Amino acid sequence: MANLIVTIDGPAASGKSTVARLLAERLGASFLDTGAMYRAVTLAAIQTGVDMNNEEELMGVLKNSEFGFAAKEGKLMVLINGVDVTAQIREPEVTAYARYIASAAKVRDKLVEMQRQFAAREDKIVTEGRDQGTVAFPNANIKFYLTANKGERAKRRQAELRAKGSTESLEQIQSDLQERNKSDQTRAVGPLKPADDAIVVDTTDLSIEQVLAKLLGYVKKKCLKKD
Repeated sequence: MANLIVTIDGPAASGKSTVARLLAERLGASFLDTGAMYRAVTLAAIQTGVDMNNEEELMGVLKNSEFGFAAKEGKLMVLINGVDVTAQIREPEVTAYARYIASAAKVRDKLVEMQRQFAAREDKIVTEGRDQGTVAFPNANIKFYLTANKGERAKRRQAELRAKGSTESLEQIQSDLQERNKSDQTRAVGPLKPADDAIVVDTTDLSIEQVLAKLLGYVKKKCLKKD
């Protein structure tokens, strides 16, 4: 297992992905984007045409597909059966269906196993998701939980989508985020919640640089005392 594991959990559009990537860069660590893993399985399921509500069929996708995940240039490179799908997993259709994968208990168990295998190959990792500090890495060196009020999260997501050419309204985005958070928080396996020992950081009024500085300060104080 990695000598340094930093987990960052939180709801959608709380800023965790961007901050996790930057923090990994500052620490010289590998960045584990667990959302990319769920998206990879989602894409494979879509390509295979299985019933998204059938957990056994979804497990069949996992068993019959070869997934590859590797840290490359600050991002998680994703392969399905040897094909680079790093960009393809960000398509709207994949986003829409990812919740089925996230709610499948057996699939989540397998993905957690894959996340731990990734960590075993690395010296230091920063990993972000929904259950990294509570389920995947309960013994992580330091855990963070990022949050922000719903209005701010909706504005951030709208800016992100507009950069990709979307014209979705702020009201629709906020509604989608609320539905996503409800699903994440109420699912039976790996629900979204702060770990008991997580440091909760409200990013509502903070810039990415300010959040990064805050997290880096905590890491240096708790985990890098000899540096």
